[in-house]
Amino acid sequence: MKITVAGIGYVGLSLAVLLSQKNEVIAYDLDQDKINKVNNKVSPIADHQLEIFLSSKDLNLKATNNENDAYGTSKYLIISTPTNYDSKLNKFDTSSVEKIIKNAIEINKNIIIIIKSTLPIGYVESVRIKFNYENIYFSPEFLREGKALYDNLYPSRIVVGDKNKVGKEFSHLLSDCAMKSEIPIPILLTNPSEAEAIKLFSNSYLAMRVAYFNEIDNYAIKNNLNTKDIIIGTSYDPRIGNYYNNPSFGYGGYCLPKDTKQLLENFSSTPNHLIKAIVESNSSRKNFIVEDIIARKPNTIGVYRLIMKSGSDNYRESSIMDIMLHLAKRKLSILLYEPLIDEHDLKKLNESSNMKIKLISDFAEFKNKCDLIITNRKSDGLEDIGEKLYTRDIFRID
Repeated sequence: MKITVAGIGYVGLSLAVLLSQKNEVIAYDLDQDKINKVNNKVSPIADHQLEIFLSSKDLNLKATNNENDAYGTSKYLIISTPTNYDSKLNKFDTSSVEKIIKNAIEINKNIIIIIKSTLPIGYVESVRIKFNYENIYFSPEFLREGKALYDNLYPSRIVVGDKNKVGKEFSHLLSDCAMKSEIPIPILLTNPSEAEAIKLFSNSYLAMRVAYFNEIDNYAIKNNLNTKDIIIGTSYDPRIGNYYNNPSFGYGGYCLPKDTKQLLENFSSTPNHLIKAIVESNSSRKNFIVEDIIARKPNTIGVYRLIMKSGSDNYRESSIMDIMLHLAKRKLSILLYEPLIDEHDLKKLNESSNMKIKLISDFAEFKNKCDLIITNRKSDGLEDIGEKLYTRDIFRID
């Protein structure tokens, strides 16, 4: 089957690689560098399994920025472009999704569109009316940064927002390319709005767990208690479980911040306290961490890495970014060690936030110049810092 995937990011590329094992797949993007890398069997994003599959597997996959080639003869179009949260409009910015829908149906009147980008609840129904086009569906993704292909190969579940032919066929396409195991993949076919809700509620629940254990850590710090013992004892209860319980500077990344805000907006006319509290708790956690750092009276603060987790190259919406910016606003001296950015990137960051953060590329010099080094997650190379290190990473897991 001929399938087009629009958007060569974590979601799009992992789906393109997954499906190209057994189908003809075209990856569409505007970024020529990403296109060149994919066509040269090089992953443009950090994902170990993606790198292996692209370099060593026989995949029927090519990338292009030509819309006619991408949409012209494909049966399915999977849209996986980012839908960032617009704080001014209090909702996802779905303009990239709608642009692709408009152009695709002008080129191919029969194309079946499956949106993988995260959406507000009720979006598919509204966009079908807007474009007078019924062949638009939603199928949520449940992927982790740095393990996107792995999570497509071994999916926890497959959800498609259609109970009829398209839902059955598309769920089969995904399951047929996944790795087989003794336990069948749970498949759920729903109406479109229920599928959209599943994505937002799933991520908001995970954000709630992060916020809950961070508040345990707040209490333990404030009252000089052992956070680790409290969390271990709490998590021994099988109804609670030993997962998503490692304290951090707050939840961040591609999904949780924007999805919780979008769900809160969807709840605007529905009584709620918990959803609002999840969003507010994350802000409170960051403020608490900032005050705890300042209480140590550091002269020069080092920020070690902006990335959200090991094996990832993403620092968008990273919680340590907010901590760093809050500290810089207090006129504290901030030195940053982050190999993924250069002076040009830092200049844009400083200009956008009116800060004066300095970048140090030499790790030894960085450790020597800072009297306190903060990191959201512990990493190899920090063992010799000792009392200089400030982190809430107790279990050394993402």
